[in-house]
Amino acid sequence: MSTFKRSVPFLLLSLCGFLAAQNAGAQMQAASPQTKIGVVNFQKLLEDAPQTKTAMAALETEFSPRRRDLLTMQNDLKARDEKLQRDSAVMAEADRSKAEKTLRDEQREFSRKAGEFQDDASTRRNEELGKVQRYLIGEIQSYASANGFDLVLGDGVFYARGQLDITAQVLAVLLTKPAALPAAPAAAAPGPAPATTSKPTTPGTK
Repeated sequence: MSTFKRSVPFLLLSLCGFLAAQNAGAQMQAASPQTKIGVVNFQKLLEDAPQTKTAMAALETEFSPRRRDLLTMQNDLKARDEKLQRDSAVMAEADRSKAEKTLRDEQREFSRKAGEFQDDASTRRNEELGKVQRYLIGEIQSYASANGFDLVLGDGVFYARGQLDITAQVLAVLLTKPAALPAAPAAAAPGPAPATTSKPTTPGTK
């Protein structure tokens, strides 16, 4: 028997196996449920969520007294600097030097307080935004679970068909929730310290 004749049955069997595998794969794909995917524009959700706006308004209330004090101090220093510039020509050398030193010292103090204000405001803003972000992620997960989504994507999506974007739906849910974030659960009270059988040591003893 020629090599060609011997190889024909093998080829036929291979082709049949390949077709059978393709048919089984198609049946499995048809039988498996369709994956439901959604996309969330998290930055837009964060900007538009009422919980974010409430948190930022609370920060404004928290820091507005310090901001007003700094503005008052700034305006006072500016007025005194302008007055010193006008009067310096007719002032005694000792008086002018003393006034300039006092003004420089107070300007440095203003810069210090302004720097502390910026640092404190930035730290608190990051803290509050972190709380809001964690809350929004929980709401996205709840919405996805309740509406049968298998996968929800966020940042890093460069293209998505319009019907996949569920940002508006999640935002609609957020609008029905309280604008203030729920209070964090109280930390559990620490339990009693474990008993120990080792004897305390004192310096210089072994």
